[in-house]
Amino acid sequence: MRLLLSLVLALLMAACSALAPDKPVRATTYDLGPAPMEPAPTQMQTPIVLEDIEAAPALETSALLYRLAYADAHQLQPYAHARWSAQPARLVRQRLRERLGRDRAVLDPTESASLARVAGTMPRVLHVELEEFSQTFDSPTQSWGVLRLRATLLSNTPGGERLIAQHVITKREPAPSADAAGGVRALSAAADAAAQEVAEWLAQQR
Repeated sequence: MRLLLSLVLALLMAACSALAPDKPVRATTYDLGPAPMEPAPTQMQTPIVLEDIEAAPALETSALLYRLAYADAHQLQPYAHARWSAQPARLVRQRLRERLGRDRAVLDPTESASLARVAGTMPRVLHVELEEFSQTFDSPTQSWGVLRLRATLLSNTPGGERLIAQHVITKREPAPSADAAGGVRALSAAADAAAQEVAEWLAQQR
């Protein structure tokens, strides 16, 4: 009888365990990591206003996105258990601010008016649109971090903003592994490369 009761209890416990919902899997959160360390320039450039980055609608989320180009390159999909610590536009803006800040003072739009009252001049404005920020798989084992942005440099005049120059940047960096962690590292490298190119492009504008 005791053996029978033990077997019944064991079966009941197993049934309850089977019916109990699984614990939710917590998503791994990523950012772009520390910015590359570079020596300070010998001469600082003129200040610039960095606006908030505008993003394509698909990027207005913290989801970590990927494309299976070998199956359907037109479909963006989110990783189920990985996400960014903030929306990509905010992460890219922070990386861009860190890079540009090595060469010049980088101001928020609200700070430019204060500078104008003190210095008597309005600094140029950098407007950036983030068009692509995803991991693209050419095959099940090979992928890339793909970043595309459009940078527009504007000057403030009494008649309003005036276009100085515009530049489209596309970066494609190899992922060290065919998973979310590999995509993060590739996109981080792409963001660093894009920020460097923006800095060099700005330095050429007169």
